[in-house]
Amino acid sequence: MNFTTETSAEGVIERDFVLDDVTGVLWTPETRRDNAPLILMGHSGGLHKRAPGITARATRYAADHGFSVAAIDAPGHGDRPRNAKDREWVAAMMRAREAGEPIGPIVAEYNTDLAERAVPEWRATIDALLPELGPETPVGYGGVTLGTATGLLLTAAEPRIRAASFGSVLLFDALTEAARKITVPVQLLAAWDDEEIPREYALTLFDAFATPHKTLHANPGRHNQTPWHEAETTARFYTRHLIPT
Repeated sequence: MNFTTETSAEGVIERDFVLDDVTGVLWTPETRRDNAPLILMGHSGGLHKRAPGITARATRYAADHGFSVAAIDAPGHGDRPRNAKDREWVAAMMRAREAGEPIGPIVAEYNTDLAERAVPEWRATIDALLPELGPETPVGYGGVTLGTATGLLLTAAEPRIRAASFGSVLLFDALTEAARKITVPVQLLAAWDDEEIPREYALTLFDAFATPHKTLHANPGRHNQTPWHEAETTARFYTRHLIPT
């Protein structure tokens, strides 16, 4: 892992890094607390590691709660170029939108491929960050839409993730199967009036989680309109399950 830039503001240190061809950013409090967790944050499709929602949560988590937060660009997002197949999927989505046709099947296929590619990248990121932060650092995950798709596959495969917060996602078989393997505490957020993702998907996913430690937070709102107060709810969720008492 190569850290390329470093800035500091309001008690938070922000460092860009490159790991092979993966680009990412790490936020840490200027004064780290003992047993403070590392939270991995997966961005939505079409966004990147510094999407406004991720940056806002990351800086708040670091400044107010002492968490470290890492985000990486998904394949073909942010500072990472799209490959030929990525470009085909994006073009197909644009054509479907222009024609008024459903894009769900295209998004599900694309997100499956992106999530499968991202899982080993996230695992390599954990490998590289834990020596930096401390090998016993507890790890959590948070993401919505594409970030949820990636997080479900990652959490099912990665035993170092001890708690995870997910948001709405277009559900497909691989994600349901992954949810059935997740036994760590889970929080699921749902926008109840989402025009792109049926609320039934959230109920199906919630039922699929194998863990008995799961909560479903449903709020009025359209696609990606999660109320800001849920950021604080999620911080308490991580504190409860990742910081020893």
